[in-house]
Amino acid sequence: MEEKYLIAGLRNKDKTVFDFIFNYYYSGLCVYSLRYISEKETVEDIVQDFFVSLWLKNSQIIITGSIKSYLFTSVKNRCFDYLKHHKVEERFSKDILQSVDDSEENNFDLYVETELREAISAGLEKLQPRCREIFEMSRFKGMKNQEIAEQLNISKRTVELQISLALKTLRLELKDFLPAWLLIWLLR
Repeated sequence: MEEKYLIAGLRNKDKTVFDFIFNYYYSGLCVYSLRYISEKETVEDIVQDFFVSLWLKNSQIIITGSIKSYLFTSVKNRCFDYLKHHKVEERFSKDILQSVDDSEENNFDLYVETELREAISAGLEKLQPRCREIFEMSRFKGMKNQEIAEQLNISKRTVELQISLALKTLRLELKDFLPAWLLIWLLR
């Protein structure tokens, strides 16, 4: 198929064009992504999320070169974003675990960690379902406020307010577990 037709079809949400592009490029994009991320399931999720985004943001698509180049570059950038987010999570986990190991004995650490996890879960349960969903998308899935707003079809300001409300609730729920400065740092 001709590039112009494919690009126009994507912008116009032509299901036939989208299906053609998905079926033609999906497996190649997954194999290409394995260069950067070794977990097959993660790679498949990244590529599938990209195609969902491609379908949802059809009118915002700006393709100046070839469609193949656009697809592979976009997926590569998503892989890099995933790796960067994963690296931050690992560093954060390592820092927290190191500080806990240094300050208390292992048995006490396990007890505190269990209590803290329960307190976090209880705090999350106190949130309204939509508020919790937005908070988890932001903090656990690493999504940006604008991405959440677009996915849930709400304003960016609503996302910001819901995250702020969730943080306020969690700070109250967790105040007995952590020093105030650490709690603020954890839930920023």
